[in-house]
Amino acid sequence: MTREKPKNLWLSRWGFILAATGSAVGLGNIWKFPYITGEYGGGAFVLMYLACILAIGIPVMMTEIALGRRGRGSPIDAIARVVRENNGNPLWRGVGLMAMLAGFMILCFYVVVAGWAFAYTWKMLSGALVASSVDSLAQVFEGHNANPWQLGGWSVLVSLLTLWIVGKGVQAGVERAFRWMMPGLAVMLLVLVGYAWTSGSFRQGFDFLFTFDATKLTGEALLAALGHAFFTLSLASGAILTYGSYLPDGQSIARTTFVVAIADTCVALLAGLAIFPVIFANGMSPSAGPGLIFMSLPLAFQQMPMGTLFGVLFFAMVSVAALTSAISMIEAVVAYLNEKYGVSRGRAALASGAVLLVISLLAMLSFNVGAEWKLFGTTLFDGLDYLTSRWMMPLGGILMVILAGYCLRPEIMRNELGLGAAGYALWLFMVRYVSPVLILMVFLNALGWLSFDPIARWYWIVGAIGVLALVGELLAPRVRMELVRG
Repeated sequence: MTREKPKNLWLSRWGFILAATGSAVGLGNIWKFPYITGEYGGGAFVLMYLACILAIGIPVMMTEIALGRRGRGSPIDAIARVVRENNGNPLWRGVGLMAMLAGFMILCFYVVVAGWAFAYTWKMLSGALVASSVDSLAQVFEGHNANPWQLGGWSVLVSLLTLWIVGKGVQAGVERAFRWMMPGLAVMLLVLVGYAWTSGSFRQGFDFLFTFDATKLTGEALLAALGHAFFTLSLASGAILTYGSYLPDGQSIARTTFVVAIADTCVALLAGLAIFPVIFANGMSPSAGPGLIFMSLPLAFQQMPMGTLFGVLFFAMVSVAALTSAISMIEAVVAYLNEKYGVSRGRAALASGAVLLVISLLAMLSFNVGAEWKLFGTTLFDGLDYLTSRWMMPLGGILMVILAGYCLRPEIMRNELGLGAAGYALWLFMVRYVSPVLILMVFLNALGWLSFDPIARWYWIVGAIGVLALVGELLAPRVRMELVRG
C-alpha cells in the first residue's frame, strides 16, 4: 500500500515535542499532581508514578504517534488507513471517532475552567482579589461563577483565542504559538520557583513533595498514580494521534515520547515547588481542587512582598497552560473537517467553533441559571466530564492497544516505531499484556467498581498481568485472524 502523502508537517521534531508537552501540561499538572504527590508519600509516589508512566503513558503514547504518522490524518482517517493497509475491519475507525469526540467534549467544559485562569489574571491585576480570608475569596469565586455574563465572557475569550490559533494552520498557527507559549510558560514557572525560594518555607514545600515515605504507598496511591499517568499525557483524546500525523518520517518516536513524558513530569513538580512554599509560608494547608489556586493562593500572594506582581505572573502561567491544552483538543476536529471535506482550516475552525460555543455556554450555565437542568441525573458540565474521563478515554485507550498489539501485522508497527528487535519486543509485551490491565484498572476505578484497599498486594497485580499474558498468548492468533478477516 502507498502511504498517504502528508499534507501538514511540523517544521522540526521540537515542534511536535512542544505541542505534545503543551497538550499534556494543563490545570491538572498545576494543582493535582503536586498535591497527590505530597499526599501519597512524596518521593516514593514520584517513583511509583514514573513506573506507571513507563507502563501506561509511554507505550500508549508511542502507539498513538505511530498510528497517526502511519495513517497521516485525523484520528478517524489515520486509523482507517492503517486498518485498510492491514486488510482489517473498517469498524476500527470508530476508535478514532471516539478519541476525537472525547477530546472535543472535554474542550466543551474545559474552556469554562480555563476561563477561570484568564479571569483571575485580570482580577489579580485589578485588585479584585483583595480579601482578608479564604472564605472571602471563596465568595469571590462563587460570585464569579454565579454571573453567567462574566463566566461566559471569559469562556468565549478562551474559545476564540483557541480557534484563532488553530485556524491559522499547523505551522503558522499551532507550531508558532507553541514555540512562544511553552518557553514562556517555562520561564514564568522558573521565576515563580525562584520567588518561592524567598518565601522562607521552601524547604517545607520541598519536603512535602519529595520526602520518601513508603508507608503511604497504598492501593489507593497506586490507582491515583495509574489514573494520572494515563490522563496527564492527553491519551485517547485524539490530540497525540493527530499531532503524530504531522511528525516527519525518520524522527524517533521512542526518544520523542520520552522527552515529552519527562518534560510533563518536570513541569508538574516545578509547579509544586512554586505553589507549596508560598502556601506553607502563610500558614495554610494544601488542598486539592480549585480551592488551592483560586482561594488559598490569591490570599497568600497578597500577604507577601511583590505578591500582586507574582500573582499575576502565576495566573498568566496557568492561562497559558490551559490554552495549550485547549488547542490540542480541537485540532483533531479541525484536521478532520479540513482533510475529509476539503474546507480551509479557517472555515473548519469556524464550524467546529460554532458547536463549541453552543455546548460550552450550556455547560457554563451549570454553575448558575442552569444549575437545575439535569442530563442523566447530573448537570451538563459534570455529565461531559463523567462521560469522557470515566468511559470514553479509558475504553479508547484499551481499544487502541488491542488494535496495535493484536490486530495489526507486526511489520506495520515495527517499521513505524523504528525500534530494534529487543525494543519492539518490549513495546509489544507492554501493549499486549501490561497496559491493557492497568488501563482496565483505571477504568474500573473511575467507575467506582474497583476498591484496592482489601487486596492491596503487589501479587494481585502481577497475577493479573500473568493471567492476561497466558490468555493473550493462547488467543492472539485466533483474535488477529478473525479481526483481520473482518
